Amino acid sequence: MSLKQIEEKIKTGVILVGFNAAWCEPCFAQKPIIKRLSSQYRGQAVVVDLDVDDNRDSALKFGITSIPTSILYKDGLEVKRFIGLQETEILSEAIKRALTTTD
Repeated sequence: MSLKQIEEKIKTGVILVGFNAAWCEPCFAQKPIIKRLSSQYRGQAVVVDLDVDDNRDSALKFGITSIPTSILYKDGLEVKRFIGLQETEILSEAIKRALTTTD
C-alpha cells in the first residue's frame, strides 16, 4: 500500500500502520506480527507496513523518530503510538479496543 493510499485509509475506520526499514532487526521481527494481524483483522481493520526508507517523507509527516513504530488510527485520529518491537497480543488488544469503542 502506498503512502497516499494509507493517508486515505486513515480518514475512516481503524488502521494500524507499522513503520519499519529493511535494515532494522527489530523491524524484521515485527513484520510477521503485522502480517498476522492483517490477516486476523481483515474486513474489520486495515493493518499495513510502511518502509520509511522507501517513503522518506512519511517519517517526517508522521513524526517517526524511532523504528519500529506502529501507530493506530481511528476515523482520522491517532489513538495510540507503539515504539519498539510489540507483541501480537498488545497490538491486537489495541485494535479490538479501537473497533469496539464509540468515541
